[in-house]
Amino acid sequence: MPVTRRLLIAALPALLPVTRLHAQPADPRMAERSVGATDARVVVNEWFSLTCTHCAAFQKETFPQVRAKLIDTGRVRYVWRDFPLDQVALTAAMVARSLPPARYEPFITALLGSQDRWAFARGANPTDELAKFAALAGLSRASFDTAISDAELKRAILTDQDVGEKKFGVSSTPTFVINGKAVPGAVSYDDFAKAVDAAAV
Repeated sequence: MPVTRRLLIAALPALLPVTRLHAQPADPRMAERSVGATDARVVVNEWFSLTCTHCAAFQKETFPQVRAKLIDTGRVRYVWRDFPLDQVALTAAMVARSLPPARYEPFITALLGSQDRWAFARGANPTDELAKFAALAGLSRASFDTAISDAELKRAILTDQDVGEKKFGVSSTPTFVINGKAVPGAVSYDDFAKAVDAAAV
C-alpha cells in the first residue's frame, strides 16, 4: 500500500506541539530556507512537495519571474516550507534539509526540474536516484544514508507540515501563504503579483 501524507501524519504522536511559524528551531536543519530582503513588506511561504508536478510547473514557469520582479527587487521575502505528499517527497525533503543552506535552493530546483529522472522513473529506485543528485550537491552516500534514517529530522518536517495544515489550512501543493493569507494552486505570475500587491497594502 502506498504511503500517503495522512499515513505519515498518523505516525506522529496524537498531540503535536504547534510552533510559531517563524520560531527559531532547535535543529539548524529546520532553520528557515529563504531568499529576499529580511525587511520586505511581504513574506511568501510556499508549502510545497518535491514530488508535486504542479510545484514543478510553478518553479519552472513562474518562479523565475517572481525571483526577478519581486524577490530581487526587495519587495518579497520568499520562504520554502515542506509539505511532502508521499514517502518519496519526505525522503527528498530530509536530504535537502541536510545540505548547507546555500545549496538548498539549487538542489530543490534541480529535483523539481527532473522529477521524471528520480521520483517517477520507471523501474528505478527513487532513493538510489535521489542519492545521485545528493552526491552532485556534495553529500556523500554515508551522509545521505544518515540523513534519510534520521527519525528526529523526519518528525520535525512532519510537525512543520502539520502546522501548515492546521494554522493556514494547507491541504494541497503548492499553497502560498502571503502575509498570512493562503493562496492555493500553481497560480500564474500575474495572479501571484496581484496577491503580493494586495498583501502590501
